[in-house]
Amino acid sequence: MERLLDGIRQFQREVFPSQKDLFEQLAGGQSPQALFITCADSRVVPDLITQSQPGDLFICRNAGNMVPPHGESHQGGVSATIEYAVVALNVEHVIVCGHTDCGAMKGILHPELLTEMPRVKNWLSHGELARTMVKENYPQLSKEEELLTLTRENVVAQLEHLHTYPCVAARLARGKIQLHAWVYNIKTGEVQAWDAHTGKYVPVGEYTPVRVNSRLHPVAV
Repeated sequence: MERLLDGIRQFQREVFPSQKDLFEQLAGGQSPQALFITCADSRVVPDLITQSQPGDLFICRNAGNMVPPHGESHQGGVSATIEYAVVALNVEHVIVCGHTDCGAMKGILHPELLTEMPRVKNWLSHGELARTMVKENYPQLSKEEELLTLTRENVVAQLEHLHTYPCVAARLARGKIQLHAWVYNIKTGEVQAWDAHTGKYVPVGEYTPVRVNSRLHPVAV
């Protein structure tokens, strides 16, 4: 805790004064560029990865970067955050970002590990589409390859869930919003993006954003 308190003191002493004009502007409201949905994992820091400034990203974090389909009875903060970002803030981009070595993905592959965490197990049911895609389409993967493939499939599966939100679907139909699927490699710092043109993940330097419609085939490894 002392380390966190020291960090606040340093922020107030050094960081805030150097960006005082920006914070004064933000005090009057926000207009973020994108909704960034990612995992709650402490190793994933959206602002650092994207080198964003305060006010650039509207961030939603949860175990496994899940998006509950619209209309499910146990919707909660994630669904409310999506709706607010799209309707109230008019974000033009929604990014779902997974990451390597994800504990949530391990839980989906090995539900026996979740016997003492029933709420976690219930939450990870939102990854069932991805789990089925992996089990039925990639039978010969090693354990390491299986985890990475599930991570990739899960991010794209959550884009499928985003399509079920009326506010998202309406804006997609008018070309007013774009959906993006990213995977961050903790060890290398690389970020790969799902390319809707090819149905494959590519380095962000080779990524051309397009409006994403429904994906009906497996993500290529």
